[in-house]
Amino acid sequence: LAARSVGEFWGRRWNRGFNDLVRTTLFRPLHRRVGTRAATLGVFLASGLVHELVISLPARGGFGLPTAYFGLQGAAVAFERSAPGRRLGLGRLFVLAVTAAPAFWLFHPRFIRRVALPMLKTLRAL
Repeated sequence: LAARSVGEFWGRRWNRGFNDLVRTTLFRPLHRRVGTRAATLGVFLASGLVHELVISLPARGGFGLPTAYFGLQGAAVAFERSAPGRRLGLGRLFVLAVTAAPAFWLFHPRFIRRVALPMLKTLRAL
């Protein structure tokens, strides 16, 4: 809730360990070859593919939704860093609209039904 931009949310507030790892192993090498915007989008798409492996694959469905979610995140970061995005001063409402509203793409119903709920039942959390 404290993030004022999508870039700040993903870069400084969410999963710092993953961010540090990806910055070193993926972003910097890509940045040297293709520049900031393309490297940023590449990192978000790579994150989408990782999430496909740990969310959609075990759920045996919902393929493409996690990658679409992270593609949206990358596009949002690119937009807020663009001249029109900076002029608009998008702010916290934009961050919530982009990160929270489409979260069902990431944790899609098939994942909830086939993975999350059975796991919670096994742990006797439900």
